[in-house]
Amino acid sequence: MRSYKDFEVWQKGHLFTLKIYKVTKAFPKDEIYGLRSQIRRAAASIPANIVEGSARVGDKQFARFLEIAFASANEAKYLLSLSHELNYIDDTDLFKLEQMINEIIKMLRSFINRLRH
Repeated sequence: MRSYKDFEVWQKGHLFTLKIYKVTKAFPKDEIYGLRSQIRRAAASIPANIVEGSARVGDKQFARFLEIAFASANEAKYLLSLSHELNYIDDTDLFKLEQMINEIIKMLRSFINRLRH
């Protein structure tokens, strides 16, 4: 079994999730079960699927979980944009979070391609 903590993409996904939790604390109370919950779940799904995939036998199975993480990262990216347009996230946080998620998406795409070929 591979240790998920050794994967840089997991480390970055984990840091992104922590940052999302911190930033979304300031969301309006009526978003507790709405957008705040959804963006947190999407963010946490990224490192969680890397963990689950790393525990699987074989690169094909691992790649499948990385694809799920990739989809969650893209969902989180959209939800960041939506949160910003609703004025729940300021320009500075959006910029930092978009940089983080874009790097994670790029890393996941590369990792998936390596495992598939």
